[in-house]
Amino acid sequence: SVLPSPAPPALPDRFRMFRSCEWEVLERSLNILQASDFYWGPLSVGEAHAKLQREPVGTYLVRDSSQGNCLFSLSVRMPTGPVSLRISFQEGYFRLKNWFSDCVVRLLELVVAGTRNNPLHFDEMGGTPLI
Repeated sequence: SVLPSPAPPALPDRFRMFRSCEWEVLERSLNILQASDFYWGPLSVGEAHAKLQREPVGTYLVRDSSQGNCLFSLSVRMPTGPVSLRISFQEGYFRLKNWFSDCVVRLLELVVAGTRNNPLHFDEMGGTPLI
């Protein structure tokens, strides 16, 4: 399930400088992401985990990353509690583990579909796979 977001925030102004082709990808993806029900914008990791703690396992949200080298983080309610995973942006693609796309929402669709048959393992999650 998805934890619905508050009203869409304005386009973030904290991003590093991008080439024009990267900015076009980022801006298009941000517009799609802001129209979704799961983008929370500048939410801290503590706030995200507190919101997810009360939700069923599998509930997720996307928020702005507090890490300077990542734009977004995926916070997920796992059986052991909430975890946050960084979504990187390199050469015009958003990346999470082995998946990549030029759109954050499409990336999440790929991850959801892909983990049904091949669970992900992240150091941040200990031994618990992401399905």
